[in-house]
Amino acid sequence: MRVIAGELRGRRVVVPRTGDVRPTYDRVRESVFGIIDPLLDGARVLDLFAGSGVLGIEALSRGAASATFVERDARVAGVLGGNVERLGLEGRSRIVRGDAVRLLETAIPGGPFDVVFVDPPYAGGLAEDALALLGNWPGLATHARVIVEHGGARGLGDSYGRLVRHRAKTYGDTMVDFYECTDGEPLSRGNE
Repeated sequence: MRVIAGELRGRRVVVPRTGDVRPTYDRVRESVFGIIDPLLDGARVLDLFAGSGVLGIEALSRGAASATFVERDARVAGVLGGNVERLGLEGRSRIVRGDAVRLLETAIPGGPFDVVFVDPPYAGGLAEDALALLGNWPGLATHARVIVEHGGARGLGDSYGRLVRHRAKTYGDTMVDFYECTDGEPLSRGNE
């Protein structure tokens, strides 16, 4: 897998060899980042259920100031750490080992976060669990965006606390929902 655009364009990201890691397909990543690219300059990014870290790494490549990666599996976190080191992103990255949903019940270092990626295993309702906590989580910046990748068989709600869905895209059996934190006045949606 390779970084699509930005300063690291074309650089390789190693994907852990485990059935639990399902990297985001290039065409899905390209479409998602085409939508959120204007939001990334100087953004603080949180990549929940990070796996290889490809979403947070792509955000850093496109101008995000920092990325915090949350990964539960020690072996997968080791591969993620290798990706961060090999790409020279140590100074702008933080890897937090732990269960993403449980960590949302506390504070995660590196915030408040402007952009949050939620890309859990499709089965098990983890996307809904994470959104329910993120909806009132104090670690979100004003007007934060939360991008959730999930299986198309089970739809997500229109809102979770302060998060309101403003866009949904379907790519085969993959769906991506875009939520905005509704603190204060909404941002101009530009390309969204």
